[in-house]
Amino acid sequence: MSTLIPDDWTHVGRVDPSEELELTFALKQQHVDLLEETLRLVSDPDSAQYGKHLTLEEISSLLRPSELTQKVVRQWLQSHGITNCLTVHTQDFLQCTMTAEVAETLLPGSKFQRYTRDRQSVVRSSAPYSVHDAVHQHLDFVGGLHRFPPKVQQQTKASSDRKQKQSKAGVHLGVTPAILRARYNLTAADVGRARNNSQAVAQFLEQYFSPADLAEFMTLFGRSFPHRSQVDRVVGTQGAGKAGVEASLDIEYIMSTGANISTWLFTNPVDGFAQQHDGPAVGSHHQLRRRRRQPVYRVHDAHQHRVHEGRRQGDLFAVCFCPYVTTVGGTSFKNPFKVTYEVSDYISGGGFSNVFKMPDYQVSAVNAYLKTVAATLPPQSYYNTSGRAYPDMAALSHNYWVVVNRIPTPWVSGTSASTPVVGGMLSLINDQRLLKGLPALGFLNPRLYKLKGQALFDVTEGCHLACLDEQVQGEGFCASPSWDPVTGWGTPNYPALLAVLLAE
Repeated sequence: MSTLIPDDWTHVGRVDPSEELELTFALKQQHVDLLEETLRLVSDPDSAQYGKHLTLEEISSLLRPSELTQKVVRQWLQSHGITNCLTVHTQDFLQCTMTAEVAETLLPGSKFQRYTRDRQSVVRSSAPYSVHDAVHQHLDFVGGLHRFPPKVQQQTKASSDRKQKQSKAGVHLGVTPAILRARYNLTAADVGRARNNSQAVAQFLEQYFSPADLAEFMTLFGRSFPHRSQVDRVVGTQGAGKAGVEASLDIEYIMSTGANISTWLFTNPVDGFAQQHDGPAVGSHHQLRRRRRQPVYRVHDAHQHRVHEGRRQGDLFAVCFCPYVTTVGGTSFKNPFKVTYEVSDYISGGGFSNVFKMPDYQVSAVNAYLKTVAATLPPQSYYNTSGRAYPDMAALSHNYWVVVNRIPTPWVSGTSASTPVVGGMLSLINDQRLLKGLPALGFLNPRLYKLKGQALFDVTEGCHLACLDEQVQGEGFCASPSWDPVTGWGTPNYPALLAVLLAE
């Protein structure tokens, strides 16, 4: 049985047996259920534990793999001559270097091949792997074998269409930081000031940003508010070559919305998050797409509070978003060239998890939606109404300006745009909380759902697209009053959201 190789990757040939590979081994964690219960308590405004976030050391003491697990896995690796390994503070990941020949002996069934796409070159296994029975119970997964970097495409319109719409009077020509600040009611004074605040972007997509692009973006679009033009810290490795649209979009918009706040970039997020003693309170990132279920759980375990992109997977209704991130859907202006009210963007993700059960904090909101719009829902056999529903909120996701490879580029769209915008606003709210001596927000969702849409612009128009079969085509889920699985509770009204989230 071969693994699925994406169509846009070209097989070049077998890897030389002596070529060195880097694989990641995820060791079984302990006490995950206790961590989940602790997270629930520190995130619930009605709990006496609210806001009393655990330190990394406290989390490590809960999750750290047992001595037996660490011993078994290390002895297994050493028996194959693998000694060049790095670990993380929580000791639940080992990142090891070995030759392709050793890797194929270590992981029976694996066959390492080289694949190329455009100027990218990656080594992946063309077949599934297995591990020895004595080791299997101590490992969650081995990373670095199967996942391919997805191809990110910029959405464009025909130039004639652009010219026609740009000729109208009183229009704007796309979403910029100024347009976002106008729509969500941020002033030039709404920037970071707390010394102990920070935010982060995490890139799972093997893309990189250009510091020169960020500086150019701020020169063009950041003139009306104080801001920073450099990333303070990169955790991981910045690759060479051209900058990616996704990475540029993330950095440019979290740093222009969460302006003047220290910003980090993680390029190996799963390991990187686990090592940080004093890492950023807010992170903006994209989903891991895995064909195997277990890695999804490990990413889910790693998050205490992240802002997550509401992007569709291969089909619209079968999704696996973790309950412990704030997921963000997408909207567009009702009039796409004026700052008007928002409607659901057709490319916004939304639906119900087929992996994680529905968390208690959203049961009443989801049930109310299902009851209200029952007559217009897609066939129920296509989605799991007992699963975690998403998104939790939304923001503009259509027609952004981004600087990529020193070129100002319009018509960039997707929830990868709305996510850093929401993340930046939450960073600003954390900034104000820290200045008042309050703890950072931590995991937002329990408090967000208790607000029942307060301080958000409710989005009640528009649907996203379905793409399953001849029975379910065209519209998928649709926006409605209150919570819905297209835009969540709606989009931020910053001053109102700040006011309610500053209140203890």
